[in-house]
Amino acid sequence: MSTSIPFNSPTLMGRELDYVREVLASAKWCGDGPFTQRCEQWLEKHFGAKRVLLTTSCTDALEMSALVLDIQPGDEVLIPSFTFVSSINAFILRGARPVFIDVRADTVNIDERLIEKKITPRTKAIVVVHYAGVACDMQKIGAIAQRHGLAVVEDNAHGLFAKYQGQRLGTFGRMSTLSFHETKNITCGEGGALVINDERDIERAEILREKGTNRRRFMRGQVDKYTWVDVGSSFLPADINAAVLYGQLEKFDKIQSLRHEIWRRYSAGVADWCARHDVKQPTIPEGCEHSAHMYYLVTPNLEFRSRLMAHLKAQGVATAFHYQSLHLSDMGRRYGGRDGDCPVTEKMSDCLIRLPMWNGMSHEQVHTVIAAVNSF
Repeated sequence: MSTSIPFNSPTLMGRELDYVREVLASAKWCGDGPFTQRCEQWLEKHFGAKRVLLTTSCTDALEMSALVLDIQPGDEVLIPSFTFVSSINAFILRGARPVFIDVRADTVNIDERLIEKKITPRTKAIVVVHYAGVACDMQKIGAIAQRHGLAVVEDNAHGLFAKYQGQRLGTFGRMSTLSFHETKNITCGEGGALVINDERDIERAEILREKGTNRRRFMRGQVDKYTWVDVGSSFLPADINAAVLYGQLEKFDKIQSLRHEIWRRYSAGVADWCARHDVKQPTIPEGCEHSAHMYYLVTPNLEFRSRLMAHLKAQGVATAFHYQSLHLSDMGRRYGGRDGDCPVTEKMSDCLIRLPMWNGMSHEQVHTVIAAVNSF
């Protein structure tokens, strides 16, 4: 059977097309236009952040965070091994060495109990990833960072709208990053943002984002011309992308409601099957409000997952596994990874399977996926 239910399908949710036409009819298609500013203001209000800067991707936002932190060759960055390569590439580009930390078996987040023993005099930052939009233990991680004088960067690509102890994810670290890739809850195809929680970082971040110039100060009338004052690059998204993004942000309540309904239906619909087959469902710890970014299962072993994915494909349902262990990758070994150091990560790489999930999924499609899982 050909696949009838894709793993992901980006969905128009509001006035995205109207806003794109508005940009095209204007004389401002490039970055930092009216829709860029609307999105940044919307996100600043949502997060209560000191400043939010839209970027072309979450990868770019992470690279900006490494620049703002002034990461130097030889610095060490603590990071979970179960994450996307962008989380660490941003720091490798500045000459840092990754120190891989295993993840927890329940939340698939960085295991906060393992962090402190990996800290050395060269440690500069802790990068946390809120997997599937479920919060890391930011209380304990924040306390560790404070004791050792370390910066915390939240890779919050999955966690927009999620909370920990009533506080928005992305507001705990010195900085956080967002993704608006087409697989995310809110999307503009490709896009991201840097959320700045320390006002001391604002001016430098603005300079870095504008190719190392003080153009923003010029635009505000603070200098009579702008010039090259720092390192930097072009991290600005086109205002066309921001127009799509703003159309989605306006509908965030509807989007989150739809996704949480899908998540709840999956959770209830496969619960008995999971119990019978020793398959683990997502864990949401007390005090966490997740973002309904994805629904995943953890099978007993790789062979079981492979058979399940083949079965679902035959039923017309597309699925996907997720990250491969960074500490076992060619680059991970080259830069400091060690075999056998992250056993839970290796388990997740072999056994985690993600079910289809997107904003426009119909009740019938969700039912079809649930029935296909239960028929295995």
